[in-house]
Amino acid sequence: MTKYCKIEIFIPESHLEILQETLRNCGAGHIGKYDSCMSYSRVVGTWRPLEGTHPYSGEVGKVSTEEEIKAEVTCRVSEAERVIEAVKAIHPYEEPVINVIALLRTGL
Repeated sequence: MTKYCKIEIFIPESHLEILQETLRNCGAGHIGKYDSCMSYSRVVGTWRPLEGTHPYSGEVGKVSTEEEIKAEVTCRVSEAERVIEAVKAIHPYEEPVINVIALLRTGL
């Protein structure tokens, strides 16, 4: 069983600072004697809101293409659910994309 996972979070750049604070408060991104360890990159996302949605950005029935941030942070598998719930609480998207990837080996 792996001890660590990587969490990928797609979020608008406007929410990067609150995401960093939330992850820090959850203990995600804590590596040795460092905290707040996270990487991020700008990506382009596409989506089409369907009937019955209330999108943060875009219009129902139309494909949207916008820049957003892909943030990556390492945490213990045992803490992943708590981290995900905390991220969802501050995330503006109706359906946030949060991926949890098991890490077979890390530098930890």
